[in-house]
Amino acid sequence: MRRETARHDITVVGGGLAGVCAAIAAARLGRTVALINNRPVLGGNSSSEVRVWVVGATAHGNNHNAREGGIMGELFVENQFRNPDGNPYYWDTVVLDAVRAEPGITLYLNTDVREVDAQGPEDARHITAVTGWMMGSERHIRFESEMFLDCSGDGLIGALAGARHRIGRESRAEYDESWAPEEADRITLGSTLLFYTKDAGHPVKFVPPSFAKNIAETSIPQRRIIKSGDNGCAYWWIEFGGELDTVHDNDAIRDELWAVIHGIWDHIKNSGEFDAANMTLEWVGSVPGKREYRRFLGDYVLHQGDILGQTEFDDRVAFGGWSIDLHPPKGMYSEGDGAKQRYADGIYHIPYRSLYSVNTTNLLFAGRNISASHVAFGSTRVMATCATVGQAAGTAAALCAARGVTPRALDVPALQRTLLREDASVVGLASSDPEDLALSATVTASSTLTELAAEALPERVPLTADAGLVLPVDPELTGLELLVDAERETELVVELYDPELGQNYVPRRLVASVTVPVAAGPKQWVGTGLRWSPGSARNAFVRVRANEDLALYRTDGPAPGVLGLTHVPPRPEQESPQPLREWTDDGLLRRAFCFRAGETAAYAPARAVDGYARPYAGPHMWVSEPLRDGVGAWLELAWPQPVTLGRIDVLADDDVNEDLINLHHHRTPFETLPTLLRDYRVEARDADGTWRTVSRTTDNRRRRQVHTLDEPVTSTALRIVVEATNGAPSAHVVAVRAYA
Repeated sequence: MRRETARHDITVVGGGLAGVCAAIAAARLGRTVALINNRPVLGGNSSSEVRVWVVGATAHGNNHNAREGGIMGELFVENQFRNPDGNPYYWDTVVLDAVRAEPGITLYLNTDVREVDAQGPEDARHITAVTGWMMGSERHIRFESEMFLDCSGDGLIGALAGARHRIGRESRAEYDESWAPEEADRITLGSTLLFYTKDAGHPVKFVPPSFAKNIAETSIPQRRIIKSGDNGCAYWWIEFGGELDTVHDNDAIRDELWAVIHGIWDHIKNSGEFDAANMTLEWVGSVPGKREYRRFLGDYVLHQGDILGQTEFDDRVAFGGWSIDLHPPKGMYSEGDGAKQRYADGIYHIPYRSLYSVNTTNLLFAGRNISASHVAFGSTRVMATCATVGQAAGTAAALCAARGVTPRALDVPALQRTLLREDASVVGLASSDPEDLALSATVTASSTLTELAAEALPERVPLTADAGLVLPVDPELTGLELLVDAERETELVVELYDPELGQNYVPRRLVASVTVPVAAGPKQWVGTGLRWSPGSARNAFVRVRANEDLALYRTDGPAPGVLGLTHVPPRPEQESPQPLREWTDDGLLRRAFCFRAGETAAYAPARAVDGYARPYAGPHMWVSEPLRDGVGAWLELAWPQPVTLGRIDVLADDDVNEDLINLHHHRTPFETLPTLLRDYRVEARDADGTWRTVSRTTDNRRRRQVHTLDEPVTSTALRIVVEATNGAPSAHVVAVRAYA
């Protein structure tokens, strides 16, 4: 056995996506980081050992323009290129490569931290070191740091340090949560094991092991969906342990899950109810995917009201959007549904005060152990949300280590500026980075998309259900026309709604309603006369009421910020209205209804330097007119006096409305997002007025490219010259940032 001491600025315990993103974020800010994981692969529940889908704020497409950015966004986009078929082993390599790309990170796999050195009174604990055992290498390692991050999921590090935490459900009265029980208890969400199957091409028998459960003696066949061709997370409901201790009873929970999986497979293979003669088991998990255990207490506890009310915290540093998704304590043995879900009207914010310990001075946390009630945790627990929280916590740790302050004393505006500079997932905040010279530039372009319309390649769609059309309004809506078929003389009823919050895409406040007479006949452009001057850039939600005598037309490839939706009536058992579940883009993803809405400034060059780097009350990007063969498009930043430029960041459009996923939930039809810039060059204007290329990018497949110049240049103007995209007809530039 070897005894060692490792010294780093920051120690991150836990190699799930929260820990990975925390470590990468801190390392990119110049800190040395120990990333410790007790498993042989990174990724936590998303790894090939467990194989859970990485879901987040998009909520399988229910939320729009909500896919995570920052480091999690990079992982999504890279995985889409490398791994469009969702191979879990390829996903492992995407995550591992991202960590290994950061020289400031030292990775310790197979290292189980079991000891924590912490001192101080109960209300002011301080961690000095944690000690782990590296299995297989017989290394006993003491990790010393100024800052520690508990991203372990179960929260063991913080618990050993004396950090205050909760296990189980709070009472309804504690945070005024209607979904909480009347009395507090120790019940948690359970754990899950998954399995994969394949067609062997020949008959394969299955002899169940002795421990297989006869599921015919349970409620499972009657209450759950079982299909011979389903795999992995389609069986998310194989859940057990909510009434046990999900940590200390982990082995018993695993054994019960194994028994049920083999019982389900016995049922599929041998009951005669399924066409499964050639099917065989390809993989069965052995590491239970835990959903819940300790949740630490921070200076703020996120609760149900914050999720559903979309509280706009001054200290927001991340966002979520998954439903409040709570499962019954009995899991797969419950007589009721496997889950109940409640959606907000859009994404919600997560405050910084929920990411550091209320009583341990140098402890931050990220993942499924943040300071949230059990009900709120029902949403924040999903991995893409955990990852964005990880980037926020890792960034905070880096700033604390650099400045010698505690997490509580950290300047929050400085943290937010840093997160935005690093392209992290913060919604509704504009960058005010004093070092970003682009914010003071005058911006022009070779061309700009100025007409808000979708007309090409129309396909007829009967208006049997209400139709929705989301449009950016900037600065005003001066008219709206729809392409309509009418079987006979009738009326078109159109309503205009304000979604109110910039991140929302549902009808909330009625602005205007019109009823327009329509003559019989095909392909008529019908003017609605709708006008709206909201005072600031907004999204407009247009609702076209169903009429069986009418049909609209849909078309491919609408401009950014335009969405086509269809209304689905709410289910009778729904407790309360959930607009997000009533509007779907099924059949309309990357499409919209044909319309004309006149001129817009939503895609003006200045949008690339307005401080926003993702959609919020509009698309916030420059969009050129369609590129012509051999002719590019350029975006120019100019200053009245020469400036010195050493680094230029170019943020392309990675279409955050596209729901990407790491494994096998669905297959996206392209490997590189078409809206991303493929080939472009960065030019600076010399004193004699000529343009000189200072950096060039080809075959780009990433959203963010940081161009660090070999030698700083002094210039009065900078150009991004787009030569080609990855398929989009126009150039899309979300942001340009310029630093000395």
